[in-house]
Parts: sequence; C-alpha cells; structure tokens
Amino acid sequence: MSFIKGGIVFADRVTTVSPSYAREIQSAEFGQGLDGLLRHRAPVLSGILNGIDTMAWNPSRDPTLALNYGATTLARKRQNKIALQAETGLDTDPAAPLFAFIGRLAEQKGIDLLLQALPVLLEHPAQVVMLGSGDAAYETAIAALADAHPGRFALRIGYDEALAHRIEAGADIFLMPSRFEPCGLNQMYSLRYGTVPVVRNVGGLADTVVDATARTLAEGSANGFSFSGGDAAALIGAARRALAARADAPLWTRLQLTGMRGDFSWRHSARAYEQLYRDAIAEASGVIPAA
Repeated sequence: MSFIKGGIVFADRVTTVSPSYAREIQSAEFGQGLDGLLRHRAPVLSGILNGIDTMAWNPSRDPTLALNYGATTLARKRQNKIALQAETGLDTDPAAPLFAFIGRLAEQKGIDLLLQALPVLLEHPAQVVMLGSGDAAYETAIAALADAHPGRFALRIGYDEALAHRIEAGADIFLMPSRFEPCGLNQMYSLRYGTVPVVRNVGGLADTVVDATARTLAEGSANGFSFSGGDAAALIGAARRALAARADAPLWTRLQLTGMRGDFSWRHSARAYEQLYRDAIAEASGVIPAA
C-alpha cells in the first residue's frame, strides 16, 4: 500500500518544489517506481521553486557576521573569511580559496563524490570547511581527511545555525554535488552571500544556478558552476573551473554580484501557489479561469 500513490491518483493538483524536479520524477532514475503514474498525471503536475527567508539570510543585516556587507560593499566579505578561518582553526590566509559544505552527510548529498574530490582539490592551495552530520561512516571518513590536513580542512560535526551563516559569509565557493535535490536552499543562501556555488545540475540546483559559460557570461546571467553526471571527475572539473574563475578578479566579482542580485524570496513562489489554487478551485466549480 502506498498512501502517496493514492494521493497522486486522486489529487486535483500535484506539486513539488522545483520545475526541474517535477520533470525528473517522471523518469525511472528519479521516480522511485512512481514515474509511470507521474507521467500519466503530468497535465496536473507542476513544480514551484521554494523561496528563502530574505530577512534572516541577508548579509547586510545578519547579526551573526563579523562584518556586514552587500553588493556595494563586497570587499568587506574578506573580513568574514578571516574571522571564519580564526574561528574554525584554519590558517589565516585570505588569498587561499575556501570551499564550503553545509548539510547532511548522506549519499543524497553526494558525500561520496566529495570524499573522492576533496583530496584532489586540496592539492591546490585551497582550504575546506564543512558543517554537518549524518552517516557514521561518512563522518569518520571526513574526520580522517580533516585530520590529515590541519590548518586547511575544518570539520564541525552537528549543526550550528549561526556558524552556518558565518560559513556562507566567509567561504568563496560552496560545494553541493547532490545526487538529487528537489529544491535545495544552501545554494540560494550562497548566492545571496556572494559565495559562488558549484552544484550538480539536478532539481532546484538546475533552476537556480546558471553555469558560467561563454554565452551566459556574455548575457550576464552566470552565477555559478554546474556539472552533469554522477562521478567525482565531473565535480572536480567544475570546481577547477571555479578556481580558475576566482583567479580573474573582475570575472569573479561579476559572478558574485549576479548571484547577490537574484530574487530568491517567496514573492514569486507565493504568487504561483495562489494561481495554482485559483485554477484548481475554478476547475472544480466548472468555471473557466480568466487568461
């Protein structure tokens, strides 16, 4: 018996939390056995991207930060990096690229890919900070990697809301190689804080992170880096592209500012849900909704 299957069969509307994920769950890879039913119900299936709390996640007013900053005062982000390095025991080196990860240490989040990629990325003069908890095997493996790189790899097991804010403010690059991600929030927090995300091109990550290519850079829409496929080589390639872009200061600033100026509030999502409910009510009452 599957209650979610029954709900999908009889619901007037079926929603999930990003347009790309709504398409993905109609495939065998992401549908978990419900893909056939979801394809059947595709006419009433939609994906509406989650929003974030733009008051709580606002680098210009965030009370947890060492120094507030915004799009016009982006140089102040450097002080948050220095403060984060001191807080987490990393070497004080504002020039070193600082990778970050915040989240569950689970297969869904691509932790197996990170474990393969991080030793390669640490061959560069880079640093890593991670905050999260999850599978004991992953916790142990990541702790061993951190112990092998003192001053360059900081790990905090557990969750600390204030530290999460400071990591977003202090890091340069946010790693999010999820195997699937219905929406994701951390990539949107990162964009708002001028921390450039490197993500797998799935679900809500695909809907919020625009890969930096010659075309998107020319258009001014690029705000991060993405990769396809589920192997560590693809993650390493995207991360190396980010490192190369960071070496070009004007280019990096453009990526940061494009992300910071994006609107990831609930404003658009709320309007989309309101329209969806209006359409459903109108259909149930036999009234054709206005165009």
